[in-house]
Amino acid sequence: MNIYEKLADDIERLIRQGVYRHGERLPSVRQTSQQHRISISTVIRAYLLLESRGLLTSRPQSGYFANFRGGDEEGQALDLRPSRPIPISSPVDVSRLVLSTLRSIGVDDALPLGSPYPDPSLFPFERINRYAYDIGRGKSRWGVTDALPPGNPNLVRQIARRYLENGMAVDPNEVIITVGATEAINLCLQAVAKPGDVIAVESPTFYAMLHAIERLGMKAIEVSTHPEYGIDIDALAAIADSQAIAACMVMPNFQNPLGFQMPDERKRELVEFATKRDIPVIENGVYNELYFGNSHPSTLKAYDTKGLVLHCSSFSKSLTAAYRIGWALPGRYRDQVEKLKFLNTLTSPTIPQQAIAEYLERDGYEHHLRRVRKAYAQQANLMKVVVSRFFPEGTRMSNPAGGYVLWIELPPKVDGMRLYNLALDEGITIGPGYMFSVSDATYRNFIRLNYSSPWTSEIEQAVITIGKLAAVCAR
Repeated sequence: MNIYEKLADDIERLIRQGVYRHGERLPSVRQTSQQHRISISTVIRAYLLLESRGLLTSRPQSGYFANFRGGDEEGQALDLRPSRPIPISSPVDVSRLVLSTLRSIGVDDALPLGSPYPDPSLFPFERINRYAYDIGRGKSRWGVTDALPPGNPNLVRQIARRYLENGMAVDPNEVIITVGATEAINLCLQAVAKPGDVIAVESPTFYAMLHAIERLGMKAIEVSTHPEYGIDIDALAAIADSQAIAACMVMPNFQNPLGFQMPDERKRELVEFATKRDIPVIENGVYNELYFGNSHPSTLKAYDTKGLVLHCSSFSKSLTAAYRIGWALPGRYRDQVEKLKFLNTLTSPTIPQQAIAEYLERDGYEHHLRRVRKAYAQQANLMKVVVSRFFPEGTRMSNPAGGYVLWIELPPKVDGMRLYNLALDEGITIGPGYMFSVSDATYRNFIRLNYSSPWTSEIEQAVITIGKLAAVCAR
């Protein structure tokens, strides 16, 4: 193959892949000559060849422009997603499975019943984005120092006010803004434990918490967890008697995937146990605003008198996931967490912090939340009705008190990974139980479904299809 033919083929590939979209100008002949260290005449021959293939058009005094729509009148967008979700089989690599599930949500319009994220349609993104736009225009020179830890003072104040409105006084000086709750959890783990330490977690537990433990070189030990009352404190005590526990990590309200709200007396008992044993407790409170009852749930933090509870939360599940703004209330570990925040990521984005603060101050956050809670409660009931009717005999499910996920136990013969792959073939994603434990087999016949999307006939049919596929797997 001649040099000009190879160059033409390379450029054609980029055009067809959408790197150069229809109507976009390609580098000049001189630029391409310099970049590839070939003669100008060679580049011209390549461009003429592409023009003869109908992939380029030349404009006098302007240069060469891509001429390929790819069947899309608006031009072909660059798409780096895999053409199909990554198939997974046991034994399961949990991190790879989670990544595959997240990718599959955006492929071929797959229905996101396996998503860990809330459907964004109820969130006021346009309004918050308008605040961000106005803030960006109003100050031309935003700098790093505007967002140094602990974070934007106005946002810190609004967060403290929100806790007070829900019955818990918070010292604003304790609040540290983070990049979502995930960073808050990671920072708190780093503050209380070191590589090799043992961290007690609920079983099942949200996989992001297991990922944080793994990434930091720590070891997770699972503690049996009741689907209504939460972590088994007696079992936790027995484990603590036999080995050192550096910290306990729990989600007492609307736990993912079980959905329970831990009773107040159990919360108090857990904090008293941790205080007696001097064990830090990292509390994940990202779903606290999404309750179905008549009042906001209490937190472990509310019962803490010694600063042992490190409370983490974010706006990603209740307001907007796009801006990734979270926070930590780290108790006695506040200074360590602030230092680690500075060392890990220096700051959290400035404009998103201020935009969310403006929304909280001006736009009726509570009114927005009431609408979201009502929708989720209705959608949870609809999904439970469909599951009870169309899933195989022997199926059991959780009774969420808030949040947006349903935990389903299928008959023992059903392998969640087989069901996962069958559902993908139908354009539906689910969350296999394998993702919620460090053990391959503990939740092999469990799945988690997301009910945050508005209930439609398409969603209903997808749940029915999963039930039919589960019946096939149960034979």
